[in-house]
Amino acid sequence: MIPLAQLLLSLQLLQAASALPPERKPAAVMTFHGAAWLEREDREAEQRPAEVIRAMGLRNGDVVADLGCGTGWFARRMAKVVAPKGKVYAVDIQPEMLDLLRGFVQKEEITNVEPVLGTATDMNVPPGSLEWVLMVDVYHEFQQPKAMLEAIRRSLKPKGKVALVEYRLEGTSAAHIRIEHRMSVGQVKAEWLPAGFRLVRKLDFLPTQYLFVFELAR
Repeated sequence: MIPLAQLLLSLQLLQAASALPPERKPAAVMTFHGAAWLEREDREAEQRPAEVIRAMGLRNGDVVADLGCGTGWFARRMAKVVAPKGKVYAVDIQPEMLDLLRGFVQKEEITNVEPVLGTATDMNVPPGSLEWVLMVDVYHEFQQPKAMLEAIRRSLKPKGKVALVEYRLEGTSAAHIRIEHRMSVGQVKAEWLPAGFRLVRKLDFLPTQYLFVFELAR
């Protein structure tokens, strides 16, 4: 017969295991061939960039990064808010995406966006330089998330913050998005908190996505 104390301990371990978020496998990276989706007409209504930027509290003079910028849809909008003294590092691992970004920036006559070719493990921006890092629908594609979280830590100023936007895994609001391109609150916390970040806010004003705000843990 199993001792009662051992049985209770086993039940507690099973409960703890069931509370853990499911193991997450990074999604495949969307290539530049899908760039048109980043400039889709309904993106303004779905992702409400003005509200996201307002939630970040960006202002003239801020130095920020759009990590996984793609065509720079968010980078171009942030650039106008932090101008004329601030700048946006538009970071992507695909040179073709950065070429598309340059075309949009030139067309819109934006002068404070700096394209940066990153890697799977490094943002390639000056350490300790950023007030904010914004990631929209991209973190779930990082093939080496632990290394990139450390790179993000290095890039931030002591009071710097991260705005992370991901489609919700919970519920049905993002059911039109493939499941590997969605994240749960538990998955995000399980990866970000041990990496030295503290969750400041979780905002739910977007129709299909979470907006997480992180800062460096003290």
